[in-house]
Amino acid sequence: MKILVCISNVPDTTTKITFSDDLKSFNPAGVQFIINPYDEIALTRALELTESQAGTVTVINIGDASTEPTIRKALAIGATDAVRINATPRDAYFVAGQIAAYAKDKGFDLILTGRESIDYNGSQVASMLGEKLDLPAVCIVKSLMIEGSTATLEREIEGGKEVLTCPLPLVASATEGMAEPRIPNMRGIMSARTKPLTVVEPVDIPQLQQIIKFDKPQSRGQVKLVAADEVNKLVDLLHGEAKAI
Repeated sequence: MKILVCISNVPDTTTKITFSDDLKSFNPAGVQFIINPYDEIALTRALELTESQAGTVTVINIGDASTEPTIRKALAIGATDAVRINATPRDAYFVAGQIAAYAKDKGFDLILTGRESIDYNGSQVASMLGEKLDLPAVCIVKSLMIEGSTATLEREIEGGKEVLTCPLPLVASATEGMAEPRIPNMRGIMSARTKPLTVVEPVDIPQLQQIIKFDKPQSRGQVKLVAADEVNKLVDLLHGEAKAI
């Protein structure tokens, strides 16, 4: 089995986020970057599948050379090899286009992504990949089993679960429950240094959108505590200050 796992280089959730003075770009100075957590889930499931059925796992990232430590971590976790598309990811359409251009003639049986990246939360790349590669795409998958050339996937839907079967090849995006992320061991860390990391130049993709401005949400106001026996005061606050907010 030949699997491609798409990984994003995202800020650690504990990092303080800032923007440029003109608010048009994210400021990466002093930011700790990690593998997108949902992509780690996808990577772990890919490794589980190849360990039980034999095969290879390639990770792919769109980014400049600064993303290579993140890619090497994916190799340390167990990926066979890696590809870096040498470009700055500007939006989901661009990312999906670059991955599709690389993957279209490589014969992958399965392409996995995370359900979304934790920086932009767009949840678009998997479905765009399916469209560009003319493959079925199943998004936000909690369980993925493969038997022969057929995948069985489970998704949560309103009021229950949805179980689908789909022939390979296909695209799927992973969410919590599909697998438990792994911590790389020392052997994996050492072997990651010598695993292949191929750098590919990007293809030309038209820019259909651009970010005009970044901004942070307003700070939360002070909390007002009202005694349990002051019901009238609470009602006044709800009709006055809370309504104004």
